[in-house]
Amino acid sequence: KTATKPGFSVNAAEHKYLGHTFYYPGRVEWSTVSFSLIDPINPDASEVLMEKLNEAGYEAPSHQLDLGTVSKSKSLDTLGQVSINQLDGNGRIIETWTLKNPWIKDVKFGELDYSSDDMVEIQVELRYDSASYKTFAANGPDNS
Repeated sequence: KTATKPGFSVNAAEHKYLGHTFYYPGRVEWSTVSFSLIDPINPDASEVLMEKLNEAGYEAPSHQLDLGTVSKSKSLDTLGQVSINQLDGNGRIIETWTLKNPWIKDVKFGELDYSSDDMVEIQVELRYDSASYKTFAANGPDNS
């Protein structure tokens, strides 16, 4: 339904010399991206997201010796490559953001409101290490 595009901030390193303060660019930090989707009955988006969590290494503990945990390696393997495509009015791709090493950071399975006709909306937030950007000509790549 909706998606945010990647963004970044550059931290500032401060250096004081005599009566002056000078600033230098420091580390680049990429902000998380999030998207929302409607949870259809088939395929079941909630079930798919729970499977991704389990494939990443999560197991609900059934006793005190269950020590499994989520790992970055498994999280990357289960999610695979993630790209965000922006389309023009004709449905052609005009830009693509590809997330490097993305993993699921946060999932909210929505709210139930039986006084409303709105469908249940799932919010997903992804963390990643960096992103690459590619733009296409005004008519976009051939998407046929």
